[in-house]
Amino acid sequence: MSEFKQVVNEGLKKVGSWTKRFFLILLLLALAGAGGYIWVSSWTYSDGTRAGNLIKVSEKGVVFKTYEGQLNLGGFQQDVDGVTGNIWNFSVPDKEVYQQLQNLQGKQVKLYYKERYKAMPWQGDTEYFVYKAEQIK
Repeated sequence: MSEFKQVVNEGLKKVGSWTKRFFLILLLLALAGAGGYIWVSSWTYSDGTRAGNLIKVSEKGVVFKTYEGQLNLGGFQQDVDGVTGNIWNFSVPDKEVYQQLQNLQGKQVKLYYKERYKAMPWQGDTEYFVYKAEQIK
């Protein structure tokens, strides 16, 4: 009987060791995958400017507070709901730029932005991140 217990205990040790190793490898792969996804998502897809009438800038969010804004580019666009104004939504990662935009609300502005592949929830609601703003005279 004691020989049987010894064989069972050795088997349990082998299975336990294999299970620990399996879950450790799985955890490391998940961490590497998440890190790679966040890294690739932070790449800049495009870089440019947009000009128009600054409609609003606000701080939004329940868990992650982000700075969001809207720019009226002028003209109209056709969508499934009919004809609507040509509005561009953007996010602002920097508080100083956000405060500058608050002073420019209702004015013609030129916004410099970078478009990312994917925004993380703590970065903003859009893939467009405004890093500089200037008033058009």
